[in-house]
Amino acid sequence: MITDEVKIKIYAGKGGDGVVAFNKELMALGPTGGKGGDGGDIYFKGVSDLTALNRYKGKRKYDAENGKNGGYDKSTGTRGKDLILTVPVGSVIHNLGTKKDIDITKVNQTVLVAKGGKGGRGNFYFRSSRNTSPKQFEKGKEGEKFNLFIELRLIADLGLIGLPNAGKSSLLNELTKANVKVAAYSFTTLEPNLGTLDKLIIADIPGLIEDASKGKGLGIKFLKHTQRTKVLVHCISLESDNLTRDYKIIRKELKKFNKELTKKKEIILFTKSDLLDKKEIDKKIKEIQKINKDIEVVSIHDWDSLQKLKKKLKKCNS
Repeated sequence: MITDEVKIKIYAGKGGDGVVAFNKELMALGPTGGKGGDGGDIYFKGVSDLTALNRYKGKRKYDAENGKNGGYDKSTGTRGKDLILTVPVGSVIHNLGTKKDIDITKVNQTVLVAKGGKGGRGNFYFRSSRNTSPKQFEKGKEGEKFNLFIELRLIADLGLIGLPNAGKSSLLNELTKANVKVAAYSFTTLEPNLGTLDKLIIADIPGLIEDASKGKGLGIKFLKHTQRTKVLVHCISLESDNLTRDYKIIRKELKKFNKELTKKKEIILFTKSDLLDKKEIDKKIKEIQKINKDIEVVSIHDWDSLQKLKKKLKKCNS
């Protein structure tokens, strides 16, 4: 299961306190209070594991280690350990405090998100010719703390889009080694599913409906996944009594959500071709060709049509 949205709180480490100390040895009197260690930083690192956000569902607060207090012998306290949190490639980290976004687009990309606090100075650092026995010291500074909203936007070569029950999940299972849940009711797919065809990543985007761009049905939660998909494979079930209507519903929602989505390369794919005869299919093809001439026809029960589709999909990404 892929978690694609989480909210967490992060707390970089607090700096250690400086201390007040004096050398008690004869002829070596003077301040010896050391500086506190800096608090640990918090980084985010991109990984290829698309389930990496699952770990944040059970725990919402993450802390880097605090710096240790300064030593009594002028020594600096140990620096707090950094915390590295992993997120899937394709994640966008929204800082709800600063309103800044961080895009994680590559494996091993590592970004500093919260800086640890500085360690405070001990009294050794306040000595002077006029103040040979200072008792001043500094407390360590607090580390940065932020509320974050992290969302995964899948980076896929091909995105299967369409109304519920357009046959996308069944098709993904046949084209790839995916094992996606399939059933004859709306919204069987409640999260994006992925599969690979040779080296191509195919994403099954959960069924969209009219007004999805306003949050209806599964709404915006899944429209966002189309943004980083290179080619849209628009699945339309031949069971429909109005293919043009079905096509325009999805195109309208894509445009409302982000006009750039309508500029992506699109293949129209008629699914469930085993339910109609060739004459009926040809009639429906002519209907949609007025809108888009790039049309393929497939049935998961027709091996030849599946092989033809595979060649087409590989070619459009070559």
